[in-house]
Amino acid sequence: MSRKITAGLFMSVDGVAEAPDTFQHDSFDAELGAGLGAFVGSTTDAVLGRVGYTAWSSYWPGKDEPDDFGAFINPIRKHVASTTLSGPLEWNNSTLIQGDLATYLRELKNNGEQGNIAVVGGINIVRSVFFAGLLDELQLMIHPVIAGTGRHLFQDQDPQTRLTLVDSTITSKGNALLTYSRREG
Repeated sequence: MSRKITAGLFMSVDGVAEAPDTFQHDSFDAELGAGLGAFVGSTTDAVLGRVGYTAWSSYWPGKDEPDDFGAFINPIRKHVASTTLSGPLEWNNSTLIQGDLATYLRELKNNGEQGNIAVVGGINIVRSVFFAGLLDELQLMIHPVIAGTGRHLFQDQDPQTRLTLVDSTITSKGNALLTYSRREG
């Protein structure tokens, strides 16, 4: 049985997925935390792009408090997609992806191991995996805020793609946790 490739992104109501730390601070609640806990709890491997890896590898190492994201991201196996970085990578359990990202992910997905593979830490890498048809589930954590500025996950030139709602939760502070899969056909 193959593993599931997932991605989860914080977004604003107007679709901004860049720099969620600038808009999510007052709407983060226990239910959102529980949703994140479930997402990371089933994840054994993380896929990052160069930008996400560079930012996170300079911040998260050494931050391992039990309720901190560092307790998840530091020990997990990290697979980094980049054409400009060179190995070996310094952050523990990090591997530079050699060759084609889609081929690498197909092999990782079908390697016989357990646990989900989460694409994290970057809009570009999530888009790439999504439009390659490799993403099994996309969780959007939409905060009740209009960010006003910033990059969006999807762009005007993207192909029309039908999705199926797999799960949904509305939290006490108005966050919408929406999980989608690609609709076949």
